[in-house]
Amino acid sequence: MSGKIKVTQVKSTAGHLRNIRASVRGLGLRRIGHAVEVLDTAPNRGMINTAVHLLSVEKA
Repeated sequence: MSGKIKVTQVKSTAGHLRNIRASVRGLGLRRIGHAVEVLDTAPNRGMINTAVHLLSVEKA
């Protein structure tokens, strides 16, 4: 699983549960359209899976 993943926020976190908002912030995303590259690790995958309906994910 080593490598990097590019994660982009495509939908707003407004109106979603606190743990979903925290996962998006934990990935380093701040606003719609913001993209970050994160390491492909189990904790990062867990945060991505929590908020997958708000994110776009691709290999970096």
